[in-house]
Amino acid sequence: MKLTPGNKIKNIELPAIDGTIFNSENIKGRPFMLSFFRFASCPFCNMRVNELVRRFDEFGNGFTIVAIFDSPLDNLKEHAEGHHAPFPILADEKNIYYKKYGIERSLAGVFKGMFTRIPTLMKGMAKGYLPLKIKGSLTTMPADFLVDKNGTIKEAYYGKDEGDHLPFEEVRRFSLGE
Repeated sequence: MKLTPGNKIKNIELPAIDGTIFNSENIKGRPFMLSFFRFASCPFCNMRVNELVRRFDEFGNGFTIVAIFDSPLDNLKEHAEGHHAPFPILADEKNIYYKKYGIERSLAGVFKGMFTRIPTLMKGMAKGYLPLKIKGSLTTMPADFLVDKNGTIKEAYYGKDEGDHLPFEEVRRFSLGE
């Protein structure tokens, strides 16, 4: 079942690429974006993480991101450690939280993204984000949730294709309280 604005987030406890076990209780009282991604070698996902890392300082103090991938931890480390993200990147190999948050799968969304986002796909592949090892579901669609300091979802965005995320500027405005 999809979550909607007004819902409280469900506690998340997953392994992170830094070797720790992340628990969302540790960021209680802070606004954040919870972002669900596809498999670890997805070019679209890596381009999005690249942008979030590169522009992280635009979010201001007190805001963070929690990124969850549909991949085993070892594969996620291989593909995501190079981002040097200032936020946690987590592995949900068994799709526990994908199910709890109503994350969708769509073959049509895969084809739509492949054809409508060719420039992003090519740019990602040129940066070395090659989907050679697909460990996770190919049909997982992305989703982003903006969560306030009380743990209430303010925006629930379910991607319509494999590269469809909440626009960066909308995330930035939320992070700055605009």
